[in-house]
Amino acid sequence: MTSAVTSDKSARPGYGQLLRTPGALGFVLPGFAARLPFGMLTISILLLVQHTTGSYGSAGIVAAVTGISMALSAPLMGIFTDRYGQSAVLVPVVLAHAAAVTGLAALALADAHVWVLALAAVPAGASVPQVGPMVRARWAARLEGSPLLPTAAAFESVTDEFTFVVGPVLATALCTGVHPAAGLVTEATLTLLGGLLFAARRASQPTTHAPSATGEKRAFALSHPGLRVLIFAFLGIGAVFGGMQVSLAAFSNEIGNPGANGLLYGVFAAGNMIAGIAMGAVAWKIGPRRRLVLGYAGLTAAASVLWAANSVILLGALGLVVGLFIAPALITGYTMVEQLVPANARTEAFTWLTGSIAFGQAIAVILAGRLTDAHGASYGFLVPMAATALALATLLALRAKLAPKPAKAPSRIVNASASAPAPASAPGVAPGVSSAVAPGAEAAGPAAVRPAAAPSQAPRNRVNERGMGHRVPVTVD
Repeated sequence: MTSAVTSDKSARPGYGQLLRTPGALGFVLPGFAARLPFGMLTISILLLVQHTTGSYGSAGIVAAVTGISMALSAPLMGIFTDRYGQSAVLVPVVLAHAAAVTGLAALALADAHVWVLALAAVPAGASVPQVGPMVRARWAARLEGSPLLPTAAAFESVTDEFTFVVGPVLATALCTGVHPAAGLVTEATLTLLGGLLFAARRASQPTTHAPSATGEKRAFALSHPGLRVLIFAFLGIGAVFGGMQVSLAAFSNEIGNPGANGLLYGVFAAGNMIAGIAMGAVAWKIGPRRRLVLGYAGLTAAASVLWAANSVILLGALGLVVGLFIAPALITGYTMVEQLVPANARTEAFTWLTGSIAFGQAIAVILAGRLTDAHGASYGFLVPMAATALALATLLALRAKLAPKPAKAPSRIVNASASAPAPASAPGVAPGVSSAVAPGAEAAGPAAVRPAAAPSQAPRNRVNERGMGHRVPVTVD
């Protein structure tokens, strides 16, 4: 069920106003519980496989297969969700995920070969439930046209980053303090319980868009060029996440303090969360394209110096700065989906972005794992630097494709008889646009109607200027 929210545009949008949206807490809280395990998955696989094989490279391969599988399956899951509904997709997915992750953990503990683990990682990644995009789709349905929508995007980024603060720390504590497989087992259990709880909240689900009986074609999200640019930008963000996970874990082992990994990654994610809170509290006066470019430029600059850190304090400080610049790019990109993609493909669009992050993270885990095994942790940090630089260059080159499509102009009323001369315009109405004529005006003769002016002398359309016609809001970037 969807509903539009009318808010007071004179009031400054804020988190309190956002959470007072009718029905919001009913899906926000279960949504948080369902996505918390997502922050545990990659780090739990890395720590378990590294423990059983002794190689970050092997652990990176298994974790990367998981991420790639998720990236490839996420858009398909989004298409099915737009078509058949969130609960119909989510329930079987979380059941499959719990079984697949449990099987992967059992194989790792049985010292299975790395390629066997990689094969087992395919269903574990492909069945990752896309709860984050589903929550964003519920916000988009509830807040369509509301100034609170950017605030909702910021809130969701903060929620995501909170899971990445709690998730890695919890997974690291379980894997190092309880049992190497405890992180994965806990992830599978929480995903199952949280996913079923979220699926039960059916009232706030967006309207499904089943295939039309008339044969009308559905527009796929990927057909929109602006989304393709955002996908490439989000690949770079995913590379930051993946490169940081591997390199921070390797750095912690190099200094003889494996427990520092959770702390360092938590500081990095906390920077993202702090910036996300600030993004939602600021009334921005610059356009989203400029915000995206500026945020990404800052992210690239910050990621370019990670390799030089040689102490926990310095690396923690640099990680905090990197996190502070991720949020502006991430939040702005998610917010722009409403302008670039129609409502019947938004869940799919969100899953493309989430999948892009996962794919970038997977590739970065492989590359950083190889570099770390061969040369040390500092070389692993070169992966985020290179990925963000490449993504920024692409973003600058294709920036024009991020402009929202202009709204269609109001349809003109065409005279039924093509041979009949067009009626003269009424006073104050531009030539060529039909206007209503009061009863008896035709009998008044030519004096009652002013002759149409030449195109160069056409009077301005006062009707639209005074708000009685169709007004198209314009955002200057």
